[in-house]
Amino acid sequence: MKTISYATVNQTAFPLITVTFTGEKSTNANFKAYLKELDDCYFAQQKLAIVFDASKAVVPKLSHQILQANWLKENTLMKELCLGTAYVIPNKTIQWVLKMIFLLQKQPVPYKVFSSYKEAQAWAWGQIQKN
Repeated sequence: MKTISYATVNQTAFPLITVTFTGEKSTNANFKAYLKELDDCYFAQQKLAIVFDASKAVVPKLSHQILQANWLKENTLMKELCLGTAYVIPNKTIQWVLKMIFLLQKQPVPYKVFSSYKEAQAWAWGQIQKN
């Protein structure tokens, strides 16, 4: 059985990376694949910024929220190389989930929540340009 992606990670505009949540429910397989793709963003060991487009996101299982918090805690390369993360979250429930994750583990880099992709992208490019 093929795993349907929880999120897609697009590095074609590097150093700006876009992570787009697909609207699929989180499973152990697709959530671990998503975290592995996030890890892979740091392979080049270069500064970057990330836009997380959660416009279509569904609430991940609590166990996956904890996995995400642990990933934030353990990912030392993010602290060194990520210049900022912009979140596109028009849905109040998903905004609440992000806050819950950050209660479990503080976001280690500058971040901002936006209601549109265009605003998030502009902010992320600004983070790249000022560094």
